[in-house]
Amino acid sequence: MLGQRQGIIVWMHSLKQAKILRRFGNVHYISKRMKYAVLYCNIDDVEKTMEKIQSYSFVKKVEPSFKPFLKIEYENSKPDKAKEYDYKIGL
Repeated sequence: MLGQRQGIIVWMHSLKQAKILRRFGNVHYISKRMKYAVLYCNIDDVEKTMEKIQSYSFVKKVEPSFKPFLKIEYENSKPDKAKEYDYKIGL
C-alpha cells in the first residue's frame, strides 16, 4: 500500500543517465527538450533521496514539489455577481 508521496524535480545535463533515477522512486515524466525528470517517492524519504540524487555528476539541480503542502480548499468559492450574469447570457 502506498503512503503519502511527494514529487522531486531533477534537472540534468544529459538524459543518458535518466534510467538511474528509477531506483529512487517512480519516474512519472521526463522532458527531453528541457532536460528534467519528475519522480515520486515516500514523503519521509524525500530529503535523503534528494541528497543522493544531487551527488551524481549528471544532475544540475534537485527541487522538491510543494504540492502536498498547498491548500486546495478555497474560502471564497462563490463567483462575483457581475461574472455570474455574463455566464448566463453567454458572453
